Amino acid sequence: MPLKWCVLWYAVTLPFLLWGLMSIRRRVQGDPRLKMLLGLAGAFTFVLSALKLPSVTGSCSHPTGVGLGALLFGPAAMSVLGTIVLLFQALLLAHGGLSTLGANAFSMAVVGPFVAYGVYRLLRGLRLPPPAAVFTGAALGDLLTYVTTSLQLALAFPQGGSVLAPLAKFMGIFAVTQVPLAVSEGLLTVVVFNLLVRYSKSELEMLGIFPERGKIGAPRA
Repeated sequence: MPLKWCVLWYAVTLPFLLWGLMSIRRRVQGDPRLKMLLGLAGAFTFVLSALKLPSVTGSCSHPTGVGLGALLFGPAAMSVLGTIVLLFQALLLAHGGLSTLGANAFSMAVVGPFVAYGVYRLLRGLRLPPPAAVFTGAALGDLLTYVTTSLQLALAFPQGGSVLAPLAKFMGIFAVTQVPLAVSEGLLTVVVFNLLVRYSKSELEMLGIFPERGKIGAPRA
């Protein structure tokens, strides 16, 4: 990616990281016991996004794992965890790179969590059952991450002064092949969320999202 775009995406992502740091600090100061659940959300993201699966287009695809943390702690906090995950992957696994970290963080650690959180809140407001809201939020957060990546690449490498042709090309490579992974990630997120409901009742009550009489709330960003 050209240097000017690398710098731009770093600049766009930075405010979300500052917001996320304040959000995490506020959460942890409220009850230090939430640190373990925060670590779980980060580990879930690291493990899923580290998977490198070949796609039919000859490229590769990755789950993101950001939906779970966004639903638990809000999208701002997840922007920090997602960026840390991407940094470790760039340094230890050669997934991505340091120059493109800002762009990768914006798509996976900003867009993904905010989409997942927003969709979840919308569907819960429409009284959709909690599992359906969790699934849809996590799946769309995954998918929109790669839609954003396609747009970032199209903006960086236009053809004939237009981004439409490269956008269609990159969407075909990344976004379309991400659909089955998005569905799988949505299902896995529901499974993990249900386990937390069963075994981490007190922590979910602290976060205000423990289901009670068929309702699940959501944390503030």
